[in-house]
Amino acid sequence: MGLAAFHRFQDLAREQNVVFYYTGYFSQAVVTAMGDALRQRLNQSDAANVTRRKLFSVFMEMAQNVVHYSADPLTESDDHELRRGALWVGERDGHFYVVCANPIERDKVARMQDKLEPLRTMTNADIKALYKEKLRADGEEGSKGAGLGFLTVARDACEPIEFDFVDEASANTGTTLFYLKATI
Repeated sequence: MGLAAFHRFQDLAREQNVVFYYTGYFSQAVVTAMGDALRQRLNQSDAANVTRRKLFSVFMEMAQNVVHYSADPLTESDDHELRRGALWVGERDGHFYVVCANPIERDKVARMQDKLEPLRTMTNADIKALYKEKLRADGEEGSKGAGLGFLTVARDACEPIEFDFVDEASANTGTTLFYLKATI
């Protein structure tokens, strides 16, 4: 890639009012550093405290999702996970938005769609009630939390969450790129 491509990327980021963007390998240390940088940036904005809290919550939830569930690990052990993904925070029409992307195993797409699709039509009260129910329940199989991540994102969003699954360019990887967007 030449400098012209990087210039086009920079121009697009400016056009889209990108506040923060990272692509590469995520680890707990990287997530902590990204969180610190975003917090500093938000402290300089005129966004309301509740908006900053929700944005930070969604940002961290999505970053943790990459660390725990990306199907492209750089490391073999779960102790110091290092996994590929991307995270983008932008601002448009008085709202922030967070977009996350990471590869997942193709056989998990249907299960994730089944979890995400109902969240798009639920009211905030329904999401909060389901969140409380999940807090009291045992964690989901294969989940590294209590299965609350998508609920946290949907609860803090001011619009229905958006998601997509796109097969990666290299069809023999067995993975699909998962995209999730929340507007705060």
